[in-house]
Amino acid sequence: MSSLSLRALALSCLLLPGLAGAAELDGSQLSAWWGLPFAGVLLSIAVMPLLAPMFWHHHFGKVSAAWALVFLVPFALTFGAGATGAAVVHAALAEYIPFIILLTALFTVAGGIFVRGNLHGSPGLNTGILAIGAVLASFMGTTGASMLLIRPLIRANDNRRHQVHVVVFFIFIVSNAGGALTPLGDPPLFLGFLKGVGFFWTLEHLWAKTGFIIGVLLVLFYLIDSYYYRRREEVRAPDPTPDTPRLGFDGAINFALLGVVVVLVLMSGLWKSAVVFNVAGTEVGLPGIVRDVGLIIVTLVSLRITPESAHEGNQFNWAPMQEVAKLFAAIFLTIIPVIAMLKAGVDGPFAAVIRAVTHADGSPNNAMYFWATGALSSFLDNAPTYLVFFNTAGGDPQVLMTTLAPTLIAISAGAVFMGANTYIGNAPNLMVKAIAEDRGVKMPSFFGYMAWSVVILVPLFLVVTWIWFL
Repeated sequence: MSSLSLRALALSCLLLPGLAGAAELDGSQLSAWWGLPFAGVLLSIAVMPLLAPMFWHHHFGKVSAAWALVFLVPFALTFGAGATGAAVVHAALAEYIPFIILLTALFTVAGGIFVRGNLHGSPGLNTGILAIGAVLASFMGTTGASMLLIRPLIRANDNRRHQVHVVVFFIFIVSNAGGALTPLGDPPLFLGFLKGVGFFWTLEHLWAKTGFIIGVLLVLFYLIDSYYYRRREEVRAPDPTPDTPRLGFDGAINFALLGVVVVLVLMSGLWKSAVVFNVAGTEVGLPGIVRDVGLIIVTLVSLRITPESAHEGNQFNWAPMQEVAKLFAAIFLTIIPVIAMLKAGVDGPFAAVIRAVTHADGSPNNAMYFWATGALSSFLDNAPTYLVFFNTAGGDPQVLMTTLAPTLIAISAGAVFMGANTYIGNAPNLMVKAIAEDRGVKMPSFFGYMAWSVVILVPLFLVVTWIWFL
């Protein structure tokens, strides 16, 4: 952890004494200027790797912590230690810490499974891996599926000249769209499950849209990959991965641990307990504590029992996880006022966004719900964005699953599908990028990746809007 990160942590600790009586942050009292630190984090992620790549590589943690302090210090001076500390503790205990614990568990367990054997990255094989990942994503999470398959996919294509499109489509399909069918797939849907949305509701209502998007992307990928494979890669470098006698798995015991992760996450949503601990103004339920402790144990067990050959084969290291942890720490802190302003609805600075999703007669504009949720999910964390629009649409799960089902479908689809629009739209995006770069793939910049998403995904989302939401 950088020295600035330690200072930010120390500042948050200094704020603790006044938390107990702090009220919830009122976004209607905030100016849109409070969103500047968050914008600064996003611009740093987008621009600094282009303008100062070496500096960013060595100091991105310090830059992230600096933006966090740019928000925390003025906010504490303006609104007091109590309100600021309450917001920081809530972001840490209710959002960031469970988020990082789950990602770390999935990263560790999936990183302990090494697909043995030399796969050769033909268009057919690559498309098959993406299709398998799309199915797995809804049952083991987009993070779990991404961490399980990204390394063997990169290794299968390690002798090809053009690899970037393979990783980009992997992010589109496995790290995002594939997680749309169950609450286990993506955090926004899990939040809906906790709010009372049925476990199989998303499967019943989103399967056609998910199948359409994944189907089109798989066909498009196969055509692009075939073009490079047959026309542009006649001369290939020698395959750096030697042939091995048979296909198999090292560290297969981690498949069982992945099952434990799924059970722990599902348990925390199904188990209702009256035991609640109030930690400096934030309520922490017993099911969440059990889940997080269980995930930590799973992580430690995986590290203990995974054969060294599996970690060596995957070139397993903590750099991708450290990058995600540091960048998202700044994102989760600086996003505090942005989410509060969105929650303020028509009384807040972003009233125009809220009004845009409602027709003049008061009925929901489902096309706008899809695009507003998706656009904000592309740059904000998609879980709280989902929750904001879930509440904007009334917040009653029984009504949203029946009378307003098209609205909840639009919110769910926007949050999950459009997380693929940027590297920061969904946590696995950044993790996959970091792993690919660590394995020598020259990934596009922040804006370079957005060029891919604008050209490929945005027209696809327009078609989805025309078919289902108009």
